[in-house]
Amino acid sequence: MRIARFSVREGGAAAGSVSFGVVEGDASQPESLTVHAMAGHPFGTPQLTGESYRIGQVRLLTPMLPSKIVAVGRNYAAHAAELGHQVPEVPLTFFKPSTAVIGPTESIAYPPFSEDVQHEAELAVVIGRMCREVPLDRASEVIFGYTCANDVTARDVQQREGQWARAKGFDTSCPLGPWIETELDPADLAVSCTVNGEPRQSGRTSQMIRGVAELIAHISEAMTLLPGDVILTGTPAGVGPLQVGDEVAVTIEGIGTLANKVISRA
Repeated sequence: MRIARFSVREGGAAAGSVSFGVVEGDASQPESLTVHAMAGHPFGTPQLTGESYRIGQVRLLTPMLPSKIVAVGRNYAAHAAELGHQVPEVPLTFFKPSTAVIGPTESIAYPPFSEDVQHEAELAVVIGRMCREVPLDRASEVIFGYTCANDVTARDVQQREGQWARAKGFDTSCPLGPWIETELDPADLAVSCTVNGEPRQSGRTSQMIRGVAELIAHISEAMTLLPGDVILTGTPAGVGPLQVGDEVAVTIEGIGTLANKVISRA
């Protein structure tokens, strides 16, 4: 099931309203997609309202508003190598703030304090219920679904400042979307990124050093995860620069494509 968060475009009594919904249709033919509005939040058994919209009648928003985004660095050996780093002995985790999150129709604003902003295509895990100290063999029980993410990074700031709060936490640095796929095996999915249609990154989740279950167990050992929280699982090799005016697209097999424009911060 594909769960989206959307607002209704102009026209009708529902214009401007924000809801969750179930997306049906062939994702390779966007004009065929229909969004069926849902009452309340999507956790538990979805309750549909009976209202449906063609995809052109709605604006897709970030599919979730997480209380926190826990990201994992250097979880693909080839990516660690391309930046001159060793694979860490334990998962290297960091936070991106909720204010970094944008959806598939929003733009990445190039921060004025950086001259080297780069893309990082990633599989994102969306947590479905409050959990702590999750055993490895029960990690699947706390997963709501998966979506595409772009861990946009000010690489020069990351290297200059050492700690990553500004480099990876600036406003608009965490695009998520276009929706959450709730029925997906994350073991071996193709992950790719293009910039202006040109291939940049290509990898598979089977190349991750630590899989989804191990990451959930490790992170939840330290902190409580809440419904809607997001875990970014790392990026394959091929990260590279973005420029104002670029369109960057992250595609994950079984989910879809997350595309965002890059603009100058006003």
